[in-house]
Amino acid sequence: MENLSITEDHLGQGFKDIVIPLADDFDGPQEATLIFRKASKPNKKAILYVHGFIDYFFQTEMADLYNDWGFDFYAVDLRKYGRSLKEYQHPNFISDIHDYFEELDKSIAIIKESGVKEILLMGHSTGGLTTPLYAQYRKNIDGLILNSPFFDFNVSAGLKTLLPLIAAVGKITPFAKMDSLSENYPKSLHKNYLGEWDFNEEWKPIKNFPAYMGWTRAIYKAQKELQKGLNIQCPVLVLHSDKSYIGKNWNELIRTSDAVLNIDHMKKYAPGLGNNIKIVEIKDGVHDLTLSVKESRDNTFKQIKQWLDEEHL
Repeated sequence: MENLSITEDHLGQGFKDIVIPLADDFDGPQEATLIFRKASKPNKKAILYVHGFIDYFFQTEMADLYNDWGFDFYAVDLRKYGRSLKEYQHPNFISDIHDYFEELDKSIAIIKESGVKEILLMGHSTGGLTTPLYAQYRKNIDGLILNSPFFDFNVSAGLKTLLPLIAAVGKITPFAKMDSLSENYPKSLHKNYLGEWDFNEEWKPIKNFPAYMGWTRAIYKAQKELQKGLNIQCPVLVLHSDKSYIGKNWNELIRTSDAVLNIDHMKKYAPGLGNNIKIVEIKDGVHDLTLSVKESRDNTFKQIKQWLDEEHL
């Protein structure tokens, strides 16, 4: 890798980041940001976290635990997300999920240059769609953890029949905007509203970024690829809530349910990822299980640690 500068990350707490140049696209220059903090004791293993849609890395409690378990912790803010988002870009847009392989390849190269021998990937939501496909093609990781992966659109049966048409239109008018997620879920998380977490509302806005039709096309195509079945060679852990909430109005169930995706889709497609798949249900988990109420997120991390030990990772 070319010489890249390391700077202190805005999170503090020992986190640093590296800006990774990427190939230009229709929006102009692109970059990703690799955030990291090494474990206190020298080791040869690391985990790379990949966020979801309208998201970025801020979950420091998760990093604390991985460091305690002996992992160097890394997270990547993908192009047009979080730390990597520029004013001239279409926020969170991608025309092909496989394009993210560029920043994953470069991130893993940087991690390996540090002397790490064992690398795990962890993907949340859309990151949980990208990372299985990456594992299928690259075969360069030792384990994969999926946190509420985005295996299918959580829409009505009627709208689902229109997805092929929407995907076709998305090729012609990629920047046409569609309704995005409601404000309920991010409000349930942020401490200034109804939650306990602090995050940058310019990067993870309460009034969400639009979903572009070209982005919908990219997701639809990637999901169809995954739904046909994969042959991931490494062990895979799939975690999801015990229930989904599909209403559009505020309800206290949002605090203890996946209010974004349908958990039945995760149950349906997870077994087809490979031959070593463990599926775990987290009682009262929210969409990002690591941001659930304390008992549920503690259980999430307990299940991850148990799986790591079972797989000798």
